[in-house]
Amino acid sequence: MNILILQASPRAKGNTAWMADEYKQAAEAAGHQVTLVDVSHKKIAGCLACEYCHTKGQGACIQKDDMQAIYPLMAEADVLVLAAPIYYFTLNAQIQAPIQRMYSVNKPAKVKKMALLLSSHSPGVYTGATAEYHDICRYWSAEDSGIVTAKLDEQQTAATKEKIKAIVNNL
Repeated sequence: MNILILQASPRAKGNTAWMADEYKQAAEAAGHQVTLVDVSHKKIAGCLACEYCHTKGQGACIQKDDMQAIYPLMAEADVLVLAAPIYYFTLNAQIQAPIQRMYSVNKPAKVKKMALLLSSHSPGVYTGATAEYHDICRYWSAEDSGIVTAKLDEQQTAATKEKIKAIVNNL
């Protein structure tokens, strides 16, 4: 399978980046092709709601930023993995921009499965993020292959690594 991971932590060696890398390693070991994109260090603006994409643009966004490199990756992905830190009860801004910009194409053509990797300092702060993720899965008709959350004492542990491997095995 062709897997695209959108990793949204601004901390290159942070907990979310670690989770995304562990997913990538496990998926590659299982024989999948994996592309990991650090969207937190890309220049991706929010949707302008200008409707250019649905009128003159024929699905192409009028904005020409780093999202242009992600659209073709999304078009070819069988599996999409969202990896985001939780700062304040929902998916962070860095992952929201590419999600919102998918408005121009409605939904990725090939994505059949999705996974969600979340890290935070606190327990019990994942409800908003997981609800949005489940809504995206339903809208895109993508199967949820699993969610892994890691609060402070679960970050970068062998147990969390095993949970990540388990959702890779769900593919």
